[in-house]
Amino acid sequence: MDMSGDRRKEIVRHLSEDDLDRLLAESTDEKLTERLIFVKRLYKGATLEDLPTTSADPPRQEHAGLADGTRAVSDS
Repeated sequence: MDMSGDRRKEIVRHLSEDDLDRLLAESTDEKLTERLIFVKRLYKGATLEDLPTTSADPPRQEHAGLADGTRAVSDS
């Protein structure tokens, strides 16, 4: 058997996308915001390899609130 195997994991969604968007819009804590963005990207299909695993030196991101309460994220 190939040791690399399929490393996919099932994601259990405890929050709806609307809940994530609301929490992101309300968040003033940078660490919480990073975690919510991580979860949102997982929900949208990003793999663990696509996502940073530590916040030691995360890429700089700018957050802009949109009219509907969601946030747009852009990597600098």
